[in-house]
Amino acid sequence: MFRQIIVGLDGSEKAKKAARIGCDLAKYYAGTVTLVHVPHAETAAHVVGAIAGYHAAITRPSFAEIEAAGQTILDEGLKIASDVGCKTVTTHMPHGDAATELLAYADEIGADLIVTGRRGLSGVASLVLGSTTQKINHLAKCACLSVV
Repeated sequence: MFRQIIVGLDGSEKAKKAARIGCDLAKYYAGTVTLVHVPHAETAAHVVGAIAGYHAAITRPSFAEIEAAGQTILDEGLKIASDVGCKTVTTHMPHGDAATELLAYADEIGADLIVTGRRGLSGVASLVLGSTTQKINHLAKCACLSVV
């Protein structure tokens, strides 16, 4: 049923929970998981700040810092997958709009399910669903699971 699962990660606790659930479903259905993170300066500032006392309010991270922060988020997802016992996991880190990139990759690999956190790190997200999750749920050609 869910053989190709994509999990969208942004470093938030909801996304980490989504990774656990996506990996658990992959184990149950003998499927594969692709952890996808689309890096942005805001997400990188959150991750870098959590790691090194980065002052996100006054400094914008460099491209190298954005890439490194993105890899940190994917590495956290890989650790979660390992802890859950999920064996078939890959990562993907495109650049662009998160929802657009997740949807395009889901189409490319023929995903059966996209799992995202209901709300991520964005402060301008809608009240009920984050803007990325809302767009994915509206436009996806496969099943979607929004984790609370």
